Amino acid sequence: MSFLTKNDMMVSVSKGLYRSEIIMNGITIVLPSLDPDEKLNMVVDGLLAEGFRDIVIVNDGSDEAHMAPFLEADRHPEVTLLTHEVNKGKGRALKTAFSYIRENRKDILGVVTVDGDNQHTPKDIKACAEKMAETGDVIFGCRNFDAANVPKKNKMGNRITSLVLSLFCGIKLSDTQTGLRAIPFQYLELMGQVKGERFEYETEMIFALKREKIAFREVVIETVYIEENKSTHFDPLRDSFRIYRIIFAFMFSSCLSFLIDYALFTLLVFMLGERVDRWVRLLCAVFPARAVSSLFNYNMNRKTVFRSDAPAKETMLRYYILCVIQTGCSYGLVYLFSALFSAGSAMEVILKAFVDIFLFLISFRIQQFWVFK
Repeated sequence: MSFLTKNDMMVSVSKGLYRSEIIMNGITIVLPSLDPDEKLNMVVDGLLAEGFRDIVIVNDGSDEAHMAPFLEADRHPEVTLLTHEVNKGKGRALKTAFSYIRENRKDILGVVTVDGDNQHTPKDIKACAEKMAETGDVIFGCRNFDAANVPKKNKMGNRITSLVLSLFCGIKLSDTQTGLRAIPFQYLELMGQVKGERFEYETEMIFALKREKIAFREVVIETVYIEENKSTHFDPLRDSFRIYRIIFAFMFSSCLSFLIDYALFTLLVFMLGERVDRWVRLLCAVFPARAVSSLFNYNMNRKTVFRSDAPAKETMLRYYILCVIQTGCSYGLVYLFSALFSAGSAMEVILKAFVDIFLFLISFRIQQFWVFK
C-alpha cells in the first residue's frame, strides 16, 4: 500500500488542490472494538465505500463468540487487525493503534478514530479528515445533543461534563465523549503518553491538548443512536468516576481545607467578638486560618490531586503567591460586603462561605494550569 507524503499533501492543501483521493491516501482510520456484532463490518464497508484505504482495527480482548466480525473485516486488504489477548480498555486500544501507526505509517497526514457501533457516518468521518487536512488542527466530530433521538442519560451526562470542563478547566467543547476525532500525525507520540487506559483516556486527551496548547476545533456531525445505544461498553458509574477523578479529588481536598479554614475563622471571629473593630477582627481571623489550612491543601493537591512531579520549591512558591492573593481577596470581599450590610460577627461567617466558594472555582483553574502544571 502506498501513501502520499505529508509534504505532498500539505502542498496540495495549501494550493487548494486537494481532492478526496489525496485525503484518503493520507488518513489511517483507527477503530477499537470489544465483542462486536454485525455493525463492525457495516462501519468497515461504509469507510471503504467512502474511499478510505487504510483501516487499523484493534480487537480489545473480545471473547471467542465475537471473533467472526474481526475475521470478516480482516479479509479486506485495506484492514490491519491488531489484537489484545485480554481486555485492556479503549484508551489502551487507541494507544496500541497509535504506536503501530507511528512505526508503520510514518508518511501519513494523520488518523481518525472511529467507534465500531456504526454511529459515525462515513460522510462525517470524511468531513473531519478533510478539516484536519485543511487546518492541521485536532478535530472533534461533535453531535447535537438537543436532537430528539438522544437518550436522556447521554444528553445529561455530556452536558454535565461539558459544563464541568468549561467551568473548572476553561475547555469549551460541546461533545466531550465523542469517539470521532481526527488527529495529525505529529501529535500521536503525545497521545501515546496520555494517562488513562479506559474511557477516561478520551477526557485526559482533551486535558493534554489544553495543557500543550494544541489547537482543536469542532465539526458538527449527525447524531446517531442505534437501539438507545445499548451496545456501548461505557459504564455510567465506573467510567464517569474515572473521568471526574481529578475534579473529585480537588473538591475533596478543597472541602477539607475549607472546613479547617472555616472552623478556625469562625472560632477566631467569635473569640474576638464585637469589642474589636471589624477590620482588625477579620484580619486576625482570615490570615491565621488560611495559613493553617493552606499547608494541608498544598500537600494534598501536590501529591494526590495533580500528582505534580515539578520541584516542590517551584510549586510551593507559586502556590503561596496564589494563596496570599486569594486570602487577600477573601479578606477584602468579606470586609466589603459586611460593611455594606452593616453585618455583625454571625453574618461575617456566612459571607465568608459564599466568597470562598467563588474563589475556589477560580483557584482550581489557576492551580491546574500554573501552580501544578
